[in-house]
Amino acid sequence: MDQSISPAKRLEGSVLLPGDKSVSHRYAIISALAEGASKLHNYSTGADCESTLNCMRALGAVWKKEGNVVEMQGWGLDGLRQPAETLDAGNSGSTIRMLSGVLAAQTFTSSIEGDESLSKRPMERIMKPLREMGANIEAHDGKYPPLTIHGGPLRAIDYTLPVASAQVKSCVLLAGLFTEGETTVRESIATRDHTELALTDFGAEVTTRKGVITLEGRPRLKGRELLIPGDISSSAFFLVAACIVPGSRITIRAVGLNPTRTALIDFLVAMGAKIRVLDVQQVGHELIGNLEVTGGTITGGVIDGATTAALIDEIPVLAVLGAKSENGLVVRDASELRVKETDRIATVVENFQRMGVKVEAGPDGFSVPGRQTFKAAELDSFGDHRIAMAFSVAALAAEGDCTLQNAEAASVSYPEFYNTLQALRV
Repeated sequence: MDQSISPAKRLEGSVLLPGDKSVSHRYAIISALAEGASKLHNYSTGADCESTLNCMRALGAVWKKEGNVVEMQGWGLDGLRQPAETLDAGNSGSTIRMLSGVLAAQTFTSSIEGDESLSKRPMERIMKPLREMGANIEAHDGKYPPLTIHGGPLRAIDYTLPVASAQVKSCVLLAGLFTEGETTVRESIATRDHTELALTDFGAEVTTRKGVITLEGRPRLKGRELLIPGDISSSAFFLVAACIVPGSRITIRAVGLNPTRTALIDFLVAMGAKIRVLDVQQVGHELIGNLEVTGGTITGGVIDGATTAALIDEIPVLAVLGAKSENGLVVRDASELRVKETDRIATVVENFQRMGVKVEAGPDGFSVPGRQTFKAAELDSFGDHRIAMAFSVAALAAEGDCTLQNAEAASVSYPEFYNTLQALRV
């Protein structure tokens, strides 16, 4: 599908985002492992989170969905059953990586695969700790999906993450649910802690201290009614749009403000964005609130080290902001971008070049000078939802109309994105 996007004179209005993808995945999986009914409000409308729901149904969980409310009936830790066919994770790395931890502990063999893009994403990061726990996993060429997982008893381990990854941490913790004793994960760079908070919400005993997360095995999880915050990663596109389209003012309502995710807000404010955080409240163990953003003088910045890990999903759209800033943007320590839904360094560079934007790429990042003009161009998502949305935002500040090819990729996380963007035009 091609999407035509015209330059915007001004953006104004309020946005209610779909439920946070990260939280939605975790609540769906843990609800299926809990005893009794759970009711999840504002569940993500994205295709990725639908993939997780469908996998849980294939494993024996019973659920129904009305609008963005999911009601899930779980049967406890030992209630999953062998699926009749290969599980389909679609485009979702979160689904295949986190669910593999659960599958490794079952009494049956299962297989899980994904689409063409997911089939190129390496899985060694989860296979290594799971094998240390006693798992038996086979992979295509030793590291790619599909995975065949021969379930069996697992042992608790003390595992240090070699690279910052919330998905790997979550995989190990979810596998640890089924072990006797304590499973410990150590991280030198803090990653999003939605799994720890979700497990606590459902009744598990989790302690976190100075980068050391410990889970007591074999908890009795109980079904819950929970509200999923708006997706702060999706908010990045509207925050940046308000910064690059002069005179804009956008309010983003009921967005997640988990402290492990708000590096985005801190970074934008440091660059000069005018952002107000309003009406903060706690729902379960997650924080939500409203964000009001108006444009300002955006100076530019550097993303490296721990900041890169915290902003890894938002880097494509921050690159767009960097090209419009005073001093540009430098991104380092981001080799992880090479193995996302696309090679996001390469796809950012390609679309920038089509728009006449100067950019210099390296093996683990790129540099974008500031004060650049965006020419009208034919852009491409290359099948990546974050590239689709990032360059839709870039098109708002172009000199003329742009066309985005493969625009349907946005539906992976935000099916309503283009309608929401259009509604903000003044």
